[in-house]
Amino acid sequence: MLTAIKDYCDALCLDFVSIPEVRKLKLGQLAAYIKAKLTQQEEVRLVYICTHNSRRSHFGQVWAKTAAAYYGIDNVFSWSGGTEATTFHPNAIKALERVGFVIIADGQKDNPHYSVKYTINGEPMTCYSKCYDDPANPSSHFAAVMTCGEAEQNCPFIPGAEQRIPLTYEDPKVSDGTPVESATYDERCRQIALETLYVFSVCKV
Repeated sequence: MLTAIKDYCDALCLDFVSIPEVRKLKLGQLAAYIKAKLTQQEEVRLVYICTHNSRRSHFGQVWAKTAAAYYGIDNVFSWSGGTEATTFHPNAIKALERVGFVIIADGQKDNPHYSVKYTINGEPMTCYSKCYDDPANPSSHFAAVMTCGEAEQNCPFIPGAEQRIPLTYEDPKVSDGTPVESATYDERCRQIALETLYVFSVCKV
């Protein structure tokens, strides 16, 4: 794992105590799903979903894979999607880069695909905005992790999902164009990273 990202994770793991108990109960739903899959020696497939698939769902996708790698948990795969496709927002990309991720765009003008690297030699993640039922995402045997209230309300049924887990977060886009833009994105990235690391810490055997 890239040194800056490992150091970031090391620091966050000392702060699990800051997660409210009521929130840990919700995170426990995701942990239980992951543990059950690992016990059955099945792939853990997680699809993070929000309305535009531009910010929170990408944070979820990236941190799920990263947290699994941090704890040495294999057979974990993550994707993201939305109720509509837009683009992986530049402010979210910058927040991940500030953590230490190496992110490279493929050069497409509309809705670029990004290579997101968190390890030195490992395969990078591919992130781009798409609908949750895009062919690139799994169509069965996955958990749908709902990261925003709008998607939770607008997607009453996710075809193929074995479980639907609501883990909503405040949208950092409220800070776009303001003096607190970077700080807000960093905080949301940190919150999702902290909670995802906690989930996988519970799942570690």
